[in-house]
Amino acid sequence: MRWGRAHVRISGSTRVCGIVGDPVEHSMSPVMQNAAFSHAGLDFVYVPFRLPRGSARAAADAMRAMGIRGLNVTVPHKVDIMPYLDRVDSPALRIGAVNTIVNDGGLLLGYNTDAAGFMRGLSGAGVEVGGVRVAVLGAGGASRAVTLALVDAGARVTVLNRDAERGAMLAGDVSRKAGRAVEHAGLSAGSLLTVLREASLLVNTTTVGMHPDVGGSPVGAELLRPNLTVCDIVYNPPETSLLRLARERGCRTVDGIEMLVGQGALAFELWTGVPAPVEVMRSVVREELARASH
Repeated sequence: MRWGRAHVRISGSTRVCGIVGDPVEHSMSPVMQNAAFSHAGLDFVYVPFRLPRGSARAAADAMRAMGIRGLNVTVPHKVDIMPYLDRVDSPALRIGAVNTIVNDGGLLLGYNTDAAGFMRGLSGAGVEVGGVRVAVLGAGGASRAVTLALVDAGARVTVLNRDAERGAMLAGDVSRKAGRAVEHAGLSAGSLLTVLREASLLVNTTTVGMHPDVGGSPVGAELLRPNLTVCDIVYNPPETSLLRLARERGCRTVDGIEMLVGQGALAFELWTGVPAPVEVMRSVVREELARASH
C-alpha cells in the first residue's frame, strides 16, 4: 500500500484513524495523515469511510466497538454526530460542529480543529488579524468556524453572502457567542466594493473555484489591490482563480492547503500526543495535488 512517499505496514497492533463523510473520495487527509504517521514512526493507519447521511450514530457505535482511535468528521455528519459523543470541548460547542473525535478507552471526545487550524495557517503565513478589518465570503459551516476564530483574535469582521438572510443569521449567532459585533451584507459587486475599501484581509469560504469548476472567482480582479491579503480555504486547486487574480494584482495570498494542514496537524496531535510533522504534511499534500492535476 502506498500513500504519497509513505509505506504503511499494518499489524494486529496498528491503531486505526480515519475520516467519515459522504463523499470522502476527494479527501487529502489519508495521504497527509499516513505520511505523518510514517515520518513520526508511529504504528497508525488512516483510512476513509464513506458513510451516508443518517449514519452518525452507527459511526460512533462502530468507533467504540472496533477500538478506532480517532476520526475526522466531514459533511454531512459534523453536527449530527455530536449527541452520540461522551464529551464535546467548548470550541466545538461554540462553533456547533465537531470535525475530530478521539476514542479514549471507549469515551468519545469531540473537538473542532477547523478554527484553530485556520488561524495556525494564517499565522504560519505571517498574517496578523488583531484589529484588522476582514471580509469573509460565505455563510456555511466553514464560515462559522473562520468568523468565530477571527473575532476571537480581535478582527473586525463583515460576513458577505449571496443569501443575505443566512449571512445575517450567522453574523448574529457569532456576535452573541463572541460578545463582539459582526457585520453582514449581501454578496454583490457593490457591497464588496464598499467593504474591501477598508478591509486588509479577504477570506473566501465558499466553494467557488473548487475543482472541477476551477474557472470561477467570487471577486473580480478590479476589486483587488496590492495592500490586501487574500485567503481561499479551497485547496483543490491550490491556486484558485481568486488567488491567481490576487497574485496578479500584487496581493499577498494564502491558499487552502494551510488550513487543511493546520486542522490536520491538530487532529494528529490529539490522536497521538506527539507534535505533528507539519512540513511533511504540507509537502505531501502539495505533491499529491500536483500529481493529480497532470
